[in-house]
Amino acid sequence: MAAGIPEPAPPHRPVRRTARSIRHHVGDGLGWGLSIFAFLLLAGAFLSIIGDVFLRALPVLHVKLFTEITNGIGGGLKNAMEGTAVLSLGSLLLAAPVGIAAGVYLSEHGAGRWGSALRFLSDVLVGVPSIVLGYVGYITLVIYLGWQFSVAAGVITLAIMLLPYITRSTELALRSIPDAVREAGYALGAGEGQIVFQILLPGAASAILTGIFYAIALSMGETAPLLYTAGWSNYMWNGHMTQEPIGYLTYVVWTFINEPFKESHMLAFAAAFLITFGVLMLILLGRWMLAHAQGKLGAYN
Repeated sequence: MAAGIPEPAPPHRPVRRTARSIRHHVGDGLGWGLSIFAFLLLAGAFLSIIGDVFLRALPVLHVKLFTEITNGIGGGLKNAMEGTAVLSLGSLLLAAPVGIAAGVYLSEHGAGRWGSALRFLSDVLVGVPSIVLGYVGYITLVIYLGWQFSVAAGVITLAIMLLPYITRSTELALRSIPDAVREAGYALGAGEGQIVFQILLPGAASAILTGIFYAIALSMGETAPLLYTAGWSNYMWNGHMTQEPIGYLTYVVWTFINEPFKESHMLAFAAAFLITFGVLMLILLGRWMLAHAQGKLGAYN
């Protein structure tokens, strides 16, 4: 080419999309569209339920609801809120130590026959309907031991139901800690107990607490096992563990909604709103702690 004369630009060739590339883009668009649709559907259903329960409970959401006990099918929900707190926290005090200990065993020594048997029993217990646990509690605790409808019977039945959830969440939380952390502890001369209590459990505390919060949320929403074990009471808890029934919010929802009175319906929706709000707060707290735990485990890696 002569000096000073620019070379001609190469001819423009349009980019041809192959059939495979087109299918790829169509598949991506379809996947995103279905994901967005599913999210909007789930969010709409959630907001619809929350909004409907809140609007129906709004007329009775005042100070009287929290300061007065239930009077027949009216009054407040002070006794039911106290009973729900007593039953949930009591079951947690029983289930958490046993569940965490079982999770530690499965994580550190669960590779053998006994570990497999414990996991199998835990999976079976998860699949047992809660009403069956309530019926067993009724036969053994209420009738055979003569405790009658009581806090102890309800707490023990709920604790048995929560046990496998806490066990499995503890095992998964401890297994997510790299083996290098354990090996470093042994290299520094730490014993097995020191590694578990001073390294593993503090490192997995956020994830373990997440499982515990989910367990509390589960216990707050149970009705069937408590119908057979805790009974119902319109009065505040007198501190007796046996021979005395106790109130709880899910009983109000289950019973009062079937009454032919507007006041009882509003109390039922108020109880449903309190349970839903409490469970939502626990789940959000658990999700935040789980994100915190994942960040900590990332630091280990």
